[in-house]
Amino acid sequence: MNKKIFVLGIDLGTSGVRIAVLDKNYSLEYFASSEYKEGLENCEDWKHCCINLIKQIPFKIKNNIVACSVDGTSGTLMGCDYKGKSVGKALPYFKQCLTIKGNVITSLTSQEELFKRYESISKAVQLINEHGVNILLRHQADWISGWLLNNWSSGEEGNNLKLGWDLLKESWPIQLINTSWTNALPKIVPSGSLMGIISPNRSIELELPRGLKIIAGTTDSNAAVLATDAKSSEGITVLGSTIVLKRYTNNPIAHLGITNHKVGDKWLTGGSSNAGCAVLKQFFSDHDLVELSRQINPESNSGLSFMPLPSRGERFPVNDPYLEPILNPRPISDSLFLHGLLEGLAKIEAQGWEKLCKLGLKPPSKIISIGGGSNNPQWRRIRERLIGIPIRTCSKQPAEGVARLALNAIQKQSKI
Repeated sequence: MNKKIFVLGIDLGTSGVRIAVLDKNYSLEYFASSEYKEGLENCEDWKHCCINLIKQIPFKIKNNIVACSVDGTSGTLMGCDYKGKSVGKALPYFKQCLTIKGNVITSLTSQEELFKRYESISKAVQLINEHGVNILLRHQADWISGWLLNNWSSGEEGNNLKLGWDLLKESWPIQLINTSWTNALPKIVPSGSLMGIISPNRSIELELPRGLKIIAGTTDSNAAVLATDAKSSEGITVLGSTIVLKRYTNNPIAHLGITNHKVGDKWLTGGSSNAGCAVLKQFFSDHDLVELSRQINPESNSGLSFMPLPSRGERFPVNDPYLEPILNPRPISDSLFLHGLLEGLAKIEAQGWEKLCKLGLKPPSKIISIGGGSNNPQWRRIRERLIGIPIRTCSKQPAEGVARLALNAIQKQSKI
């Protein structure tokens, strides 16, 4: 069959949207990105970025796209009405909702336990308190998938783990089922499954084929892992706005702060720190990060002890919503300050791998790094020195990973 076949991957990140188009041989045909104008809290910004990026895809490619899949930041939750219109701002994954008024679950004990175990539930309660029970609660990727379908009834399993979805039992916690807002929860579909066909109006608006299939996506960190095509013996570190560690395992690991996702016939287990490149950008521009990094000797210690969190609260390797950042005393030298921050981030990563090993996983034979931070050679050497495991950089984007998910799905349905 000589007809060109393409799939589209949409990656909704912390700072913007990236899209990738792959051909049927998994080769990258097209890539583009756009920064949010208003920021992660503005849901309409996500949509406008998608519209602008998709409209710019060359027609000869766009006309042959047969499937699309979306990933998004895990834990960024928003509310919308039944027609998909957003109500207020989204609550980003890093936002700690610690002062919830009222007892809106079955008992105060249940509420406190659920808040601690599932970080999106406190966000859900805040949105319900602000906008009432007659809304839909959707994570970032699910809302954009719903926009493509013009149907917001469903949500992908991995994006809803932090809202309480149990992959093993395939159900919501009984405490959520018994709330007055249980109808706000999505109907869960497996990652990689067919959600539906793009709506006629959206097809016309975006100039996409009318029969384009919308495939249930995954989280942004899982999409990054899929892009690496990693082996089971290898570990994956995603160095984006946050630091995310992932390993393929035969069985899930039940532990506070650990997430387990099902990808194909394997479990993808790991944890996500709130620390990452976002804290670096609080102090330095991209240009400064490159120039100052060149002044760092990665074989030496900075002598500084930072906890480089962007704000209060941590998820992994320790689960502590009250953990405070330590970013002082700041030395006079900017390069020394950056050196200390990079060391602090590397120590968090090292502690993360140690945590996973204590929970029963073997140390990875190699670490594959992906994300913007993986391109910094000085940081990579600091990480290798402190972690003690060889590190390889992968330049592929999460948008390519979620596109692979769409391609795998349609290949299972038919030979292309």
